[in-house]
Amino acid sequence: MLKTGFVQQVRRALGDRLRFAFRNFPLTQIHEHAEHAAEVAEAAAAQGKFWPMHDWLFRHQATLDDDSLVAGAQEVGLDVERVRRELAEGTYRARVREDFATGIRSGVNGTPTFYINGVRHDADYGVETLLAVIEHAGMAESRR
Repeated sequence: MLKTGFVQQVRRALGDRLRFAFRNFPLTQIHEHAEHAAEVAEAAAAQGKFWPMHDWLFRHQATLDDDSLVAGAQEVGLDVERVRRELAEGTYRARVREDFATGIRSGVNGTPTFYINGVRHDADYGVETLLAVIEHAGMAESRR
């Protein structure tokens, strides 16, 4: 299992040289609350707090029922009533499901899945390994 902050370590190390796009891929057959968790992450993004909510979700994977999600939203400083409303109304449901569908079409079958310059990275996800692969891909891109 990856440690919390793995993606942030990569993002910090590469700074503005990295273009990072996050897509939801809730594995509802493994985590029954995964879809609502993804919706809460999107609600947090709408309030400018995606990464704090992402990190909270990662740390609390075992307790992601709706009440826990709302407690997490409060803990990271979100407008809790807005999150409750958006979750009840399914404000981000279509976005989460579209992310999942595009993931399936792209060959994603688990999380995390990384693509570097459009090529799926199937090797080790250790921070150092991933940084080296990204750096190498960047060098290859700059030679084109």
